[in-house]
Amino acid sequence: MEWYLDYDGKQFGPLTVTQAKSYVRANSNGLAWREGFPEWVPIKAINELAETSSIVSGPPTRSVLPPSLRTRTSDEVDYQIFGTEMQFVEVELDPGESVVAEAGAMMYKDSTVEMDTIFGDGSAKSNQGGFFDKLVGAGKRLLTGESLFMTVFSHRGYGKAKVAFGAPYPGNIIPMPLSQFGGTIICQKDSFLCAAKGVSVGIYFQRKILTGLFGGEGFIMQKLDGDGLAFMHAGGTIVERQLQSGEVLHVDTGCIVAFEPSVQFDIQQVGNIKSALFGGEGLFLAVLKGPGKIWLQSLPFSRLAGRMLAAAPQKGGNREEGSVLGKAVLGGTILGGLGSFLGGDDE
Repeated sequence: MEWYLDYDGKQFGPLTVTQAKSYVRANSNGLAWREGFPEWVPIKAINELAETSSIVSGPPTRSVLPPSLRTRTSDEVDYQIFGTEMQFVEVELDPGESVVAEAGAMMYKDSTVEMDTIFGDGSAKSNQGGFFDKLVGAGKRLLTGESLFMTVFSHRGYGKAKVAFGAPYPGNIIPMPLSQFGGTIICQKDSFLCAAKGVSVGIYFQRKILTGLFGGEGFIMQKLDGDGLAFMHAGGTIVERQLQSGEVLHVDTGCIVAFEPSVQFDIQQVGNIKSALFGGEGLFLAVLKGPGKIWLQSLPFSRLAGRMLAAAPQKGGNREEGSVLGKAVLGGTILGGLGSFLGGDDE
């Protein structure tokens, strides 16, 4: 059960029971919340936490807090994912909260949600810094093949407000609470969809030349940093797998969506020459070595685009719809119509 504590507007969490009690022992004059609570509750009214507390004045000092816990730097948003093959995510904002997204990702929004285009990634450093910091953030996005600009959606009204973002192609949306993964996730360049404001969207360089050349993701990948919620999109069915220390998994180079920084990413050549030339899997496989969590996709966009390109008329694909006779007349030969039919172009 994860706990959240609030001291004079500063929130700490998610916390385990043990971590929450360490806060409460330092200061019980605050509020607490966990799943199942309709609202924030005074700590002194919660027996599970209050029984170990001692009354002291002032906020908790850093010396008594776990060193890995810090005040949140990202907005804390709620969400709901709709759909199956073509999903979209609906983000619920409290007054003053914001979410950043790729340009053109929005599906709909409430009237109290204002849009603004920003230079950079909307992270705390980018907001607090000068023009140079914003320029660096925008430059990082340019290196990953994304737009220089991002869009910020901020709730300027009262109560709750919602904004939704749609997936760009068939697949699934993956919610990523970065605080649960050490604050950092490495992902493929085009997988980022949106995130709570405060999440930094940076770059990750592949240091190994062969991995950069043949790993399927190039030398530059995206790195998401922060303690907020981010959303990624990937094609087909998503597989989430926890690799144990030393565990190795061979993956098609295009099927990698994301992994924790603790996972080692390398490549190796496919078996023998015959397998490399005629196996249909390319010359190299990605090698992922634990420990750490990985996310894989069953339908990379490059594979989908390749099938669509192969079926295009310019590449010899089916040019016309309708009956075999219609194809024969339009094509000028009965043999061409029958050939398309026998070749499986007609259902």
